[in-house]
Amino acid sequence: MRFFLLFAVCALSWATSLVAQAGTSPIILDVARFRNLNKVEKGAEVEIYVTISTQALTYRQRAPRAFQSAATVTLEVLKADGKPAYREVVILKPPVLTDTSIVIKNPQSFLKRILLPDGKYTVRGTVRDQYRSSNGETTVEKPLLLETPTTTFLSDIVLLARPAVRSGGTDNFARSGYRLTRAPGNVYSRGAENIFFYTELHDAPAGQPVRIHYHLTTPDGSAADADAILTPESGRPTSVVGQLPLGPLPDGPFTLFVEVYGGPGNKKLLAGHRVIGDRSAVDYAPAGAAVPR
Repeated sequence: MRFFLLFAVCALSWATSLVAQAGTSPIILDVARFRNLNKVEKGAEVEIYVTISTQALTYRQRAPRAFQSAATVTLEVLKADGKPAYREVVILKPPVLTDTSIVIKNPQSFLKRILLPDGKYTVRGTVRDQYRSSNGETTVEKPLLLETPTTTFLSDIVLLARPAVRSGGTDNFARSGYRLTRAPGNVYSRGAENIFFYTELHDAPAGQPVRIHYHLTTPDGSAADADAILTPESGRPTSVVGQLPLGPLPDGPFTLFVEVYGGPGNKKLLAGHRVIGDRSAVDYAPAGAAVPR
């Protein structure tokens, strides 16, 4: 469990900054850690979900009633000594618009999966507006700590804009047989009635049913709870998917706890993890961002 407990303080600061950025920053980074199934090398499979708000980009007229924007996104993972562990440049060209007064310009998203050994890293994303000569570049950084756990544990919890659905796809948006549509910045906006989530349970006793307890809470004490029974599989991660109603929860931050109980009567805590999100019923958020072609 130390893999996740050491990360708790960083996760809290991440969530706070992401919520603040979701409505203003042209780039949002969501980082989730999953177990590297290659048992020879310790480390993790890191998913970096990058969302670019096209609202903040400059649109140029290319033809009568044809306007387009363009952005260059540089994604980097830096080691503790500042040396690069990963670097890639992605060019985004959102769809052509016939009218730049259109209020909703769909954000663009892409996802990268990277295998990294244990250690401390910094994830850095830089977006540059190709059609703006000055003040057209924004950089966001997130700390990342990887330390392989030695006991039963849950991977990071991924908050989703839509329910996880069964899929036979093999692209980056599919995981363990599910299609995942992330909620950028962990923000749920106007019209959202439920939160959806996905995580993976590792190293639980195979074939023995465990109880999964979900607890959703806000700073004012509002809460929602649910339980489910799962039977872990042998030799592979057990997918944990679910949803909870937002219901009367107030606007602002919320915390989702996922706990796994086993043993006699399923009363012994085997693993637990949490994620912090935000609800904003008055604003729109880039939920379900379009995937660039």
